Amino acid sequence: MTSDKEMMRIDVDEVLRKRMPRYYRHIPKWLTGWLKRTIHQDELNAILQHMTAQPGGVEAADAALSDLQVTATLVGGHNVPSQGRYIFVSNHPLGGLDGLSLISVLGHKYDGHIRFLVNDLLMAVKPLQGIFLPVNKYGRQSRLAAVEIERQYQGDNQMITFPAGLCSRMTGSGEIHDLEWHKMVVTHALHSHRDVVPLYFDGRNSGFFYRLARWRKRLGLKFNYEMVYLPGEMFKCRGSNFKIYVGQPVPWQSLDARHPAQEARRLCSMTYGLRPAKEKE
Repeated sequence: MTSDKEMMRIDVDEVLRKRMPRYYRHIPKWLTGWLKRTIHQDELNAILQHMTAQPGGVEAADAALSDLQVTATLVGGHNVPSQGRYIFVSNHPLGGLDGLSLISVLGHKYDGHIRFLVNDLLMAVKPLQGIFLPVNKYGRQSRLAAVEIERQYQGDNQMITFPAGLCSRMTGSGEIHDLEWHKMVVTHALHSHRDVVPLYFDGRNSGFFYRLARWRKRLGLKFNYEMVYLPGEMFKCRGSNFKIYVGQPVPWQSLDARHPAQEARRLCSMTYGLRPAKEKE
């Protein structure tokens, strides 16, 4: 449930003022204006206002999807178990709407009893704090956070994760594919005795996003500049109906504890094996 109803707003000027107090006054107004337009600051704030007004995290995700006129449909929904404890793993093609869609679809299926492993930076999205389980992607995982993650895996909530961490990129052959999946998803499945349900989310960002990511990597730039454009990518998907393909649960007993990285790659292959034929051509 969302207990903090204080209005959440994105304010580029305020963020820069706090993060760069010595240099803020030297930043050109045209640059901050460009950044506000690029991240769609006003449109995002309108959606956040609607999300904050909702009673819980699943309803907040529904509100965001409604504002964007986005729907998600399960294909093979009979493979979603009605009982038991599971880890739902998915490819991560979009960077925002895929997560919101999974929260909505699985959240309604399991009456809100879900937890979603996310980049700890996303904990700033207050309406979804009750669902999000933070993972530090760029530093050492704090002991308290690690303990809470383990507690949730041992609990009764359904666990959702994007094992790649970051959203998909374009390969050298032009295919849109996840980065390598982290082996921790296998470790967690084994320790918590949870079967793994693979999901393939049928969606993609624009060619511009993938080309920018490609050139940034070629130039050896470590900062993910393309991430600034993710909000814009979300708004480009307005009115979309995404399909989520559901595979059969993979028994945790079938996972080889001696080779977790290899098993994570196998789960990834299973997920991409769910793609519709048109995408495999």
